[in-house]
Amino acid sequence: MAKNLVPSDAKLAITQIKSTIGGKQNQRDTVRSLGLKRIGHTVVRTADAVTVGMLNTVPHLVKVEEAK
Repeated sequence: MAKNLVPSDAKLAITQIKSTIGGKQNQRDTVRSLGLKRIGHTVVRTADAVTVGMLNTVPHLVKVEEAK
């Protein structure tokens, strides 16, 4: 789970680990805006302020690791 990330130049590998079914609409929209389409789907994004803000909105739905 993502907890209190801060913006940096790092690349983040973001994986959806839980479904958005039954979640609030803004959380569903946030997960979709991150580029995640289904459970187990992973995208790589830079840790800019926008991405970090989105991740801090849905920490219970995603797993965040530093990309290699």
